[in-house]
Amino acid sequence: MEIYRAVSGVTVDRDQARLAILKVPDRPGIAGDIFGALAQRRVGVDMIIQAFHEGGLVNDITFTVKRSDLNTARAALEEAASRTGAEGVLADEDVAKVSIVGAGLMDQPDVAARMFSALGGAGINIKMISTSEIRISCAVSDKDAERAVRIVHDLFHLESDS
Repeated sequence: MEIYRAVSGVTVDRDQARLAILKVPDRPGIAGDIFGALAQRRVGVDMIIQAFHEGGLVNDITFTVKRSDLNTARAALEEAASRTGAEGVLADEDVAKVSIVGAGLMDQPDVAARMFSALGGAGINIKMISTSEIRISCAVSDKDAERAVRIVHDLFHLESDS
């Protein structure tokens, strides 16, 4: 008999970097401009988060890229910031993405809460969070990546493939 598990696995991607374009004017076409500039340079993006500021006139847009694409992406963002009137660009190379996968995670809010609490309890800071129906991903410092995987692995009683 197979036991149903909300979380079926955990993955880590240590080839990550995080970029943010700050105080981007909140108007139609801006996101297309920014991500079009990245696409023209063949930079794939992941974990996109748009955060609004009080007043709703500007947003910060943060996302992850492969670490090897960081300099290309930063140059594209700096050009986009100049074109759009955004305030500036931040970059962070100290990023790893730890993800849990499972069926119907959005219907089980306790799973995310347990994951975030376990990481926080271990002193691991979560830099970004991204979710989908089958995946919950956290960006953490690269130095914390392997420990984060072990914590999540133990928390959800995941079997080893070996």
